[in-house]
Parts: sequence; C-alpha cells; structure tokens
Amino acid sequence: MSVSHWNIIKLPISITAETIEIRRLIASFRPVRQQRQNENGRAFKLSRRETTTLDDVAQAAGVSPATVSRCINQPQSVRAEKRVRIERAIEQLGYVPNGSARALASRRSRMIGAILPSLDNMLFGGPLETFQKEIGSAGYTVAVACSEYDQQHERTHIRNFLESPVDALLLVGGHRDPNIYRQIERQGVPYVLTWVSSGDREEHCVGFDNSAAAGHLVDYLVSLGHRRFGMISGFIEQNDRAGARLAGVRKALAKHGLPLEPDHLLQRPFEADAGRDAFHILMSAVEPPTVVVCGSEPHAYGALFEARDMGIAVPDDVSITGFDDMWLSSQTSPPLTTVRTPREEMGRQAAHHLLAQLRGERVVAPRPLETTLVVRKSTGQPRPTPGLNRGHV
Repeated sequence: MSVSHWNIIKLPISITAETIEIRRLIASFRPVRQQRQNENGRAFKLSRRETTTLDDVAQAAGVSPATVSRCINQPQSVRAEKRVRIERAIEQLGYVPNGSARALASRRSRMIGAILPSLDNMLFGGPLETFQKEIGSAGYTVAVACSEYDQQHERTHIRNFLESPVDALLLVGGHRDPNIYRQIERQGVPYVLTWVSSGDREEHCVGFDNSAAAGHLVDYLVSLGHRRFGMISGFIEQNDRAGARLAGVRKALAKHGLPLEPDHLLQRPFEADAGRDAFHILMSAVEPPTVVVCGSEPHAYGALFEARDMGIAVPDDVSITGFDDMWLSSQTSPPLTTVRTPREEMGRQAAHHLLAQLRGERVVAPRPLETTLVVRKSTGQPRPTPGLNRGHV
C-alpha cells in the first residue's frame, strides 16, 4: 500500500504518549446529545455515552470542569454550596471518573496499598477502618493485601503494589530487608510503618513502644508478688513487635533480679488453640509459673479456656495476662488483665502522616502513642504454697 493511502497526522513534538492516550480515551466515546437543565435552570446538552463525562457533570452543576475536577480530587478546596451541587449532579448522572485517563493526567492512581500480617481476627480491622475513613475523605481508596506473617509474601505484595502503581503504602512493623526500603524510596512512594515507634526509619513510624508496654505489665505483676513467670510469645523471627514485647518482659524481669526460664518461654502462632497448647505445657511443669504473660490476646483466650478444662482457678492458682485489649477481653471468665493499645488513634495518625507526605510536606518522627494497663480479674497475688501441678498424671 502506497503512502498516499494513509492519513498522516503530524503531531507537535510537545505532545507526549500520555497526552495521546488521554485523547484516545476521550475520542472513544460517540456522543448523542439530549436536552436537560442544569442547577441554574439553563438548558444544556447531555452526552449519552458509555460513561458520562466530567463536562456533563460541570454543565449539570453549572460550574466549570476544573471545579468538578477539584471537587473530586480535593473536595475540601471547593465551597460547600458548589460541592453539594456537583455531588448531586454526579449522583444523578451516574458519573464515574475514568481511572486510566485520570491516572495518566495526574500521575496519581488515588490508591493506597495496605499490607497487613493477618485478616483472620479483628486486631488489624479497627485501625484499618479508621485509616480508610481518613484516607477516603481525601479522595483515596485503600487496597488491602495479607502477608500471613511471612516476609517473602510481604515482599511480593510490595512489588505488586509498586507496579500497579499505588500512591503510598501502609506497612506493619519496621523490620524488613533494607533493599525493600531502597526500592520504595527510589520510586518516590510515601510510606508509613505502624505498630512500632522506633527504628532505622522512625520518621515513618506511627505506633507505640511494645517493649515499654510489656515492661510496665511485668512491673505490675512483680508488685503483686509474682516471681515465677511464664510467657507465651508469637514467633519473633519475622515479627519485630513480638520480639520487642519479649525483650520488654526480659528487661523488666532482669531489673527486678528475676529470670525468664528457657522452659517457661514458648513461641506459638497467634491462635487460641496454640495458646491452649502452650498453657498446658507450662502448667504441666514440675514448678509451673504463678503467672503466664501472653504476647497476644488469642494466646490469652486459649490459656483461659485450657485453665478451665484443666481445673486450674484463675487467678487463685495462676494469673494470666493478654496484650491489645480486644473487645472479648472484658467478656472472658474471668475478665482479662491486658495492655490496651491505641489502635484507632494509630490508624488516624497513620492516615494523616501519609497525606502530609502526599502533599509534599516534610514530616518528622511522630511521638510514640500511649498504651494503658487495664487491670481486670485474671490477675491476683500468687498463692503462698508453690508447686501447683494439675497437669501431671
């Protein structure tokens, strides 16, 4: 076929591939006009396409397309009266912004990637819900992935999110391969590290001091007279929060001149059944502990259930503590003494920290959030007679 058979269009050098793609997306809709009235009572032509356009919304609301765009991307920058009109027009016309063209034009996807260790319990759900509300009010959507406490799974999710791409990342904990941080920072993606308050990148940390919180709990238990401690911990190899809590227990015990005997420390998955199994082993020892410190709430629930089945009275025979103060803690029998962590406030501050980075603001290391010791009826003074051994046959 000769050149004369082709329609040749000369494009200015300044037109980029992104601009061409946006024009192609816009040109793909074949308009059919329909007469309507806008918010000001003036007639306008509505384009009936596969999707309604931003121009249609602008005409219906009686504002400029730029104002509609600002209302969608930065709603707080538009006056309330105009915002109401625009939102009404969007709802009536069923307008959905074209994500592909919008991302190409702004170089923003308006998506935040959140990678959580688990979706199996409510521990992470509360702060995520708060985070999503704050992020959503600024026009962002949260995409969630689960690492299952596996750093290789988390690495894969991070890579997938960066390829998507997302505008920012929410991660749990701070201990991971430095190359991952270098990859994130090389791409200029803002990120926040939750559930921890210190580390090599503490300017990104929004959380609390896990070690200090566990230490305060131990101080309280020592004040009750406990000297023989047992602990059910999460696996610490890939979990810096569990590691910090264990370190806090050991440090506080050492301060009081007390040991944590090797056979009184068991690492288990964060499951009630695992807590049951570990508690049974601890209480079957020749010299069982007078108090069992659990590094998570599921461990403590399992310990309470197993104590009941073993005929061990809590707190008369042994005290049991948890960590996090989830809603069930006040409903167990007996109600659980635990450490209340500031989960919702952490989600709120994590959102604000990310939004500040997305606005290009310089951020400083946030102050650690406060934890609270919640004393209930699962702890008490130890019995003066040692050697409880209900688990032996």
